[in-house]
Amino acid sequence: MDNASYLTDQPFTDLDLAPELIRGLETAGFSHCTQIQQQALPLALAGKDVAGQAQTGTGKSAAFLLAIFNRLLRQSPHTEHGTKSIRAVVLAPTRELAIQIHRDATQLCKYTALRMGLVYGGTGYQDQTEALGHGVDILIGTPGRFIDFYKQGLFDLKAVQVLVLDEADRMFDLGFIRDIRYVLRRMPPPDERLNMLFSATMSRRVEELAYEHMNDPISIKIESETPVADQLIEEVYYPANEEKLGLLVGLLKKLAGERVLIFCNMRGTTEKIGRLLDRQKYSVGVLSGDVPQKKRERLLAEFTLGRLQMLVATDVAARGLHIPSVSHVFNFDLPQDPEDYVHRIGRTARAGASGHAISFACEDHAFSLIDIESFIGHTLNKQEILPQDIAPLKTSHQDKVGKPQRKIEPPIPNRTPDASTRGSAQRQSANVVKTSVSENPSVGDTSPLATNESRTVAEAAPSTAPYAPPSRVENPHSLAPCLRGACRRLISRLTKRSLGV
Repeated sequence: MDNASYLTDQPFTDLDLAPELIRGLETAGFSHCTQIQQQALPLALAGKDVAGQAQTGTGKSAAFLLAIFNRLLRQSPHTEHGTKSIRAVVLAPTRELAIQIHRDATQLCKYTALRMGLVYGGTGYQDQTEALGHGVDILIGTPGRFIDFYKQGLFDLKAVQVLVLDEADRMFDLGFIRDIRYVLRRMPPPDERLNMLFSATMSRRVEELAYEHMNDPISIKIESETPVADQLIEEVYYPANEEKLGLLVGLLKKLAGERVLIFCNMRGTTEKIGRLLDRQKYSVGVLSGDVPQKKRERLLAEFTLGRLQMLVATDVAARGLHIPSVSHVFNFDLPQDPEDYVHRIGRTARAGASGHAISFACEDHAFSLIDIESFIGHTLNKQEILPQDIAPLKTSHQDKVGKPQRKIEPPIPNRTPDASTRGSAQRQSANVVKTSVSENPSVGDTSPLATNESRTVAEAAPSTAPYAPPSRVENPHSLAPCLRGACRRLISRLTKRSLGV
């Protein structure tokens, strides 16, 4: 579906926007509002607080940025508070989202004299400190670094005219709510500023935050019957753990030239998949929380520009990033939180475009599917794994995905003969050892081959000792891996049956 079908017939020129902003919109190629912009902008331009819920990729960032710029251009600053006072604050839960908002803001306010600052963790202080020293009108950042600079006295919040909280639900998930309340309580009262809150999902705790720190906000909700885009195709496969890598490569071979995001639950898995795809001659980057900030920015830029065909990531890249033309999203591991599933697949099918989300419900993560389907309100399209879908792979030991097998210790021989014959048995054992050493120098090695040859020599020697139990005692742990594998297969089959596969 063409992206224009996602827009409304409301042109920006019909709104009460400053001429500088209209010019910036035209330069950026925007002429008409999206649904969230059509509903939120008139309210915000009229000075009403807004609590908005919309799918990712619907233009909510532009909605609150235009409202900020217009208010600051129309209202004079409070000069009595000095140059350290900032006029607008935008808080985001992740540095990637903060960087994206700053990039959009720079584009839209190109023809204004408004000064913007960006602060986030994971990088050095010097550049950010110097920018704040020159004075800023709008400060965009993550809560931790924002409060750090505030406590250093680099700016104050006495003259804040506009506050925006983006991805408010994620603020709760990441434990930032105490930081948010700390910031809000140091600003002017809610009725003396414009407040906007936006989120892809709206929980009860987010609503409580809105009504506690906003001035009678007007709630708007832009979404379809489900929190998933209508143009998105969702499919699920049921591979065994050992089939996942082969299935991933087999499906990727059918997507020549497509831009793909692959999500995993753990950093180690992203690295293994990255190495595997690199050996398969794909241009791939790996993004996780341990990647240094400069490298993260470079990887995202290369992926956005099309220099990288694939990006393997943890949930650090799942929210707020606008990466154009992502055709496919793979959930190599199903997330435990259904909201994380929504935000992952929200990287494709953005702004009315079509997209494809493929999930693997393996033995370790199949139970998450029930909660996900309940949350989104529909079932995923179940796909049969065909033999040609699984590519043959030669994976190294470190690239195997799944739980490590328990180390099986070698069997311990039973050397406790009856007390009455202990002496003769010991003498016989000594003769056996001498014979074994002369005929097999490897005796004493713990390998199964050495153990079997020693046992053969012992059986051939004449014995006057009474019957004793076999010397080889079966290790009770040797069956554990088999039992675990059988249990996993049984659980997988039962899960498939319950889901109607």
